[in-house]
Amino acid sequence: SDPNFRPVDLEFAPDGSLYLIDWHNALIGHMQHSARDPKRDRNHGRVYRITHATRPLVKPVTIAGTPVEQLVRALEEPESRTRSRARNELRGRNADEVMPALRKWMASMDAADPTHDARACEALWVSCGLGQPERDFLLRCLNARSHEARAAAVEVIRNEWRRIPDHADLLMQAARDTHPRVRLAAIVATSWIGSKDGVNVLVEALNQPVDRWMVAASEAAIETLKPHLTSIPTLTPSDALTSQAATPQQADDLSGLSPEEQQQQRLGREVFHRDSHCATCHGAEGMGDAVYPPLVGSEWIRGNEERLIKLTLKGLWGPIEVNGKQYDPAKGVPPMIGFEHLLNDQELAAVLSYARRRFANGSAPVKPETVARIRESVRSKTGFYTVEELLREHPLGP
Repeated sequence: SDPNFRPVDLEFAPDGSLYLIDWHNALIGHMQHSARDPKRDRNHGRVYRITHATRPLVKPVTIAGTPVEQLVRALEEPESRTRSRARNELRGRNADEVMPALRKWMASMDAADPTHDARACEALWVSCGLGQPERDFLLRCLNARSHEARAAAVEVIRNEWRRIPDHADLLMQAARDTHPRVRLAAIVATSWIGSKDGVNVLVEALNQPVDRWMVAASEAAIETLKPHLTSIPTLTPSDALTSQAATPQQADDLSGLSPEEQQQQRLGREVFHRDSHCATCHGAEGMGDAVYPPLVGSEWIRGNEERLIKLTLKGLWGPIEVNGKQYDPAKGVPPMIGFEHLLNDQELAAVLSYARRRFANGSAPVKPETVARIRESVRSKTGFYTVEELLREHPLGP
């Protein structure tokens, strides 16, 4: 309730309490108020210590001045901040003392121990901080049961590849991993190592199932690796990305479609699930919610393709009825943004074809040349289409 409350920083203490710094100033803007404004309070501030009313605090682990063996054991603590402080301290100690202690600690650990993978990561990170990434720790993580540990190992390879002679072989193993997070880490790593090795690893990763999180990383990697692509004819970047090889559980039924139609559906699915595109508002299954209308069975999706292309290009605003339910801006329904400058003709045709086939009982696909023609015809129009305006041009009907 204090109008001068200005929280500017916070930090958890070793005992688990939260310290919060309150700048406590009436003036905060440097554009609205001069830095020399006499109303600025340069002498007062507050520090709050926040604890839980009923739960006990953590018993702090001593870090400063603690022997190396005890610091290594601190890597077993459940509090991440304690482990972080221990890692930082160990990185500042003598490597000739720390590395033997880490090896002894890991040698005493049973691979079947549920905490093995997490502790192997801690040991690996300390060794990297000392400039000596330990191969045994790296392989333990790369072959761990936990996909988080395997992905962590790939991140280490990405940063330390110059110190790892067989980094390409290890990344190839990661590119074939069963978990997408590990394969994503391998894709990112290819742009760091460059060369033909990077291309080969990227090709292998793109031959595995590709999810939407991998698309941007793959595009960036391909851009970085362009100087090496000409000698690797097996990589066709557009096919690798637009094929969007989904996992069997995610794949849509493409039976009965020509190869060209299958490729369009895969591209459409990828565009549909991009961040801030269709699925963000209407949902992955096209069911909508209390604010955004559904796509499933919508008369706006099936039927007149010109109406659908126009509203997708320019966006749509105003009260609208979908499947017998009213969606009104006065009740918080935002406008649909236009994708005129976000999608090219091929992408827009693909995503509309995907939506029509998936959510509108297999309505006819949309052709890129149709999108190009309509895009040109409405090029001079500015702003959203209103629902009323669009229905005057293209009334809803069978």
